[in-house]
Amino acid sequence: MASYDGLSTWLEIDLGAIAHNVQAMQKLADTRVMAVVKANGYGHGLVPAARSAVEAGAAYCGVARIDEAIEIRDGGVAAPVLVLGETPNSRMADATAHHISVTVYNQAQLDALAAAARSAGETVQVHVKVDTGMTRLGAEPHAAFGLLQALQTIPGVKVEGLFTHFARADEPSAASTDKQAALFDDLLGEVTSAGLRPPLVHTANSAAALTRPSARFDMVRPGIAIYGLNPSEEVRVPEDFRPALVWKARLTTVREVPAGTGVSYGHRYVTPKDERLGVIPVGYGDGFRREPGARVLIHGRWAPVVGRVCMDQTIINLDDVPDAATGDEVVIVGRQGDEGLRPGDLAEVWGTVGYEVVCGLSARVPRLYQS
Repeated sequence: MASYDGLSTWLEIDLGAIAHNVQAMQKLADTRVMAVVKANGYGHGLVPAARSAVEAGAAYCGVARIDEAIEIRDGGVAAPVLVLGETPNSRMADATAHHISVTVYNQAQLDALAAAARSAGETVQVHVKVDTGMTRLGAEPHAAFGLLQALQTIPGVKVEGLFTHFARADEPSAASTDKQAALFDDLLGEVTSAGLRPPLVHTANSAAALTRPSARFDMVRPGIAIYGLNPSEEVRVPEDFRPALVWKARLTTVREVPAGTGVSYGHRYVTPKDERLGVIPVGYGDGFRREPGARVLIHGRWAPVVGRVCMDQTIINLDDVPDAATGDEVVIVGRQGDEGLRPGDLAEVWGTVGYEVVCGLSARVPRLYQS
């Protein structure tokens, strides 16, 4: 494990928690798990997250882009990897060379796949994506059947999977997801009757994997849940899932300032009384946003942010933490004493979602891995 000495801010990543959550999801869903590790493992680190998930039993890794998949391969992870997003036609050969499965949803991709298979002399693995209501990538349900038929005629191409993605599975109302599921189920029935059903049918993201047994099929695709975080406030991970990330910093400055002192850029905050202020070396360059209202933990007590968050530094009020001193540990995300701050709590202050909080953590913040 890396040393904390000399670090001003850092992330502590519990790889054991990721492994535990993958196994908990396997037990709950009773099917294969594709660990979605895109966006640098949701901020936790792409290769370490992928390796931990696979060692815990994940059957697949899911990424958004071909370069993420190649990084996993270069990191020594040999498990199947699916690029869930678009793979440019010019990169099909890269996918073949690295034994990476790609998502297809139109005829133009089939021509590129055929060329890549001929050139490499190897089998290209594909999953067909169906757009049932996300209105993003995917073939329309009526076109997906023809696509599956066409794929059977291309030498060197193997159809591994058929999938869709739910737009509102993390919301209380089920109507939209029911409609998507019905469209997919109708297509799956036609595909199965025609003898075209691939070995892996998968539709369930974290929220659907947790709440919709009928959507689990041959594999589920949890992302946020394997990091121990809630898909939403309405759909929460079970209590035995463990958060894998803590964000910490050190208090670099403590000072007393008189009433009427302007604080940070623009002096949007002026001290209404004599105050004790501190500085932490964290800012929007690290992923800590400029929106007002955030707070951090020192000695297990709350310290609110005052003034504008800077690129590299943030000022906090220490009036409620009178014993705080330079060098003390500050928790930005995680627990300290009896209190805790989740990515979702920060997201609520910032007007976003917990996904964006962790995915927005800058690469310059060191990741320290614990097993």
